Amino acid sequence: MNNKGNRDNPWKAAGMVGAIGIDIAFCMIAGYAIATYLVNRFGGSKAWIAGGLMIGLFVGIVSVVMLLKKFLEESDE
Repeated sequence: MNNKGNRDNPWKAAGMVGAIGIDIAFCMIAGYAIATYLVNRFGGSKAWIAGGLMIGLFVGIVSVVMLLKKFLEESDE
């Protein structure tokens, strides 16, 4: 029999791509929502909303890097 590794599983790869997209989108939406709440609550410039989106994007990218590290460690076993 041909013993394939986890990297050869197309369903696992498709799930990973979907998880990456959802993760980044969720973090950006959360950053937007928090920044909008803070601007409406305490006042301030609308530039804070753009900052919230950038912070959300950064947090999403860090989360994706950690997710990929975990995925690649599992596939090496």
